[in-house]
Amino acid sequence: MLVFLVQRLFGVVATIWVITTCAFFLMRLAPGGPFDLERSLPPDILRNIERKYHLDEPLIAQYIRYVTDIVVRGDLGPSYKYSDRSVNDFIRDGLPVTLQLGFFALCVAVAIGLTMGLTASLCHNTRWDYAAMGAAILGVSIPDFVLGPLCQLFFGLKMRWLPVAGWEGFSSYLLPSITLGSMYAASIARLTRGGMLEVMHQDYIRTARAKGLTERLVVLRHMIRGGLLPVVTYLGPATAFLLSGSMVIEKIFNIPGLGRHFVQSALNRDYTVCLGMVIFYSALILVCNLLVDLAYLVIDPRMRKQ
Repeated sequence: MLVFLVQRLFGVVATIWVITTCAFFLMRLAPGGPFDLERSLPPDILRNIERKYHLDEPLIAQYIRYVTDIVVRGDLGPSYKYSDRSVNDFIRDGLPVTLQLGFFALCVAVAIGLTMGLTASLCHNTRWDYAAMGAAILGVSIPDFVLGPLCQLFFGLKMRWLPVAGWEGFSSYLLPSITLGSMYAASIARLTRGGMLEVMHQDYIRTARAKGLTERLVVLRHMIRGGLLPVVTYLGPATAFLLSGSMVIEKIFNIPGLGRHFVQSALNRDYTVCLGMVIFYSALILVCNLLVDLAYLVIDPRMRKQ
């Protein structure tokens, strides 16, 4: 297991380096720049600004300096638009809010998805199965940028049950979390149903029933461990996508998280902030996938032998 962990960590580091390299040069080669304003700056002022941020150096020298700062000091660079703030400051301020939103959305997705998927699989080809899968298809079909305003309109403005914006108190957490988690709940429900139906006809399930175990014990001790493996695989990237995909929800509900800084940096052409967010989200996805692989070894003993 130690060899497996070392190999995966090496793969994570190598992938982050490739993403960083590609993103850095694509950002620099894109037309325009962070100091291209409606009114052009005087040449002397522009040269001083470029000298301050080392933009007057060759592109390779800028790249080496940037990677060195990340590796040695963990510094993702300064913001070009906000001279008194760095990319690390934006991440430090916005990450707790984004993690809270992602955690609540994941809880909603897992709770609703597992309930619907288990109900559909255990009541196969009944009205409960059809109802659960119909709701799952509906959840996958409605994008969050449509569901969010609809929830604001109905639950916030019409019924006046919940606030439509902000991030203060439990009531303000509900609408963004439900909106963000609904699509993932639908996917989890479909994966749970498929995994459980595949496991139901395995030999070890027949053996467990032949030993006289009750159906409840068969489901809890044997079916769920094998049937939820597709869900475990999905939860790794889904967790990272919940956090990275929250930028739309944060914009709709005016939540002060990383997503809002990401969108604003792209609009402002604040390349260091945008690049830092790309690297951070990429590392988050890779770490989540690594945790899923480790969880596989714990859940399925057959993986340890391989």
